[in-house]
Amino acid sequence: MKRIAILTSSRADYGIYLPLLKALKQDPFFELKIIAFGTHLSPFHGYTINQILNDGFEVSYQIESMLAGDSPNAISTAMALTSLKFADFWKDHQYDFDLVFCLGDRYEMFAAVTAGIPFNIQFAHLHGGEKTLGAIDNIFRHAITLASKYHFVSCKEHGERVAELTESKENIYDIGALSLDNLNSLILLSKDDFLSRLGIDLNQPTILVTIHPETVTPAMNRIYVGELAKALLELKNYQVLITLPNADTNGTLIRNRLLQLPEHSGNRIHCFENLGSQAYFTALKFCSFLLGNTSSGIIEAASFRKWVINLGYRQKGRKQSQNIFNMPFNKTMIMQSVSEIENNPVYTGKNIYYKGNAAKNICFILKNI
Repeated sequence: MKRIAILTSSRADYGIYLPLLKALKQDPFFELKIIAFGTHLSPFHGYTINQILNDGFEVSYQIESMLAGDSPNAISTAMALTSLKFADFWKDHQYDFDLVFCLGDRYEMFAAVTAGIPFNIQFAHLHGGEKTLGAIDNIFRHAITLASKYHFVSCKEHGERVAELTESKENIYDIGALSLDNLNSLILLSKDDFLSRLGIDLNQPTILVTIHPETVTPAMNRIYVGELAKALLELKNYQVLITLPNADTNGTLIRNRLLQLPEHSGNRIHCFENLGSQAYFTALKFCSFLLGNTSSGIIEAASFRKWVINLGYRQKGRKQSQNIFNMPFNKTMIMQSVSEIENNPVYTGKNIYYKGNAAKNICFILKNI
């Protein structure tokens, strides 16, 4: 039996991990341990550890280290606290796992992984080699890559970048985007069930919005969310479903501005802290298009045949399918792109990130490492 631990710090990485978690849980060759920390344990961000538990998984360890604030000092302090907490955790559990999975580019993930380096923890990194030039997360992702022994990348080009960073072509596996396995295994809601559960009628033309701060230029976020808000208020032919931002620098500023929109929209704009994978992918399936700066627009939306209006620089550098309209946070340009989408509402190209059976392939590789 191989002992596999999963580091999950947020609703976002948990949704990506989900196919792998199911595969590991079902295979008797593996002993699965989930280590939950970050915003999973934050009531302010929806206490999303409940989503893990409701999905039938056991959370073996809970490590609380988040602060309420989102200033640069608060983020830096949260990183330090997370590293401090994990220093004790790895000291007590350094021999308990054969491999520890980490994912992506979050600062709290970086802190947890960095604390494990002196203990020679064996890390396996998902989604290394990518670029997000509008976020400081880009630095964290590459650092996590350097701290990891095994690399499961989402496309060939990202694998080549990992090889450049690590100065080695060993232990790099191009398995595609793991989250896309959800499209084959996750049972989505019907429109009636979505209406009953969330009070949103997806029979109406709907814009799905997810916006996060640009942490490379934090002073601009007030202007950015202002331009977005003006566009959403003007798009009166659509209802708007907003998922609120993550715990990044200036996330509260954006969150507070978005939360003001429903009262000025005639019950047309709706904000949710966390939809969960099932409801989020249901909304993506039935929406008219996606608007924002989330990685979901880059990686998953093409598989749902959806166009994406990708704002700003947060996702700049990531390899893209042909369903993306890239533009600055500008109301006029957003409105022009909406008109283009209305003239050609369905994306018919491919998703460059889809390979299929990513979780199954990871398990096969793990058995043969």
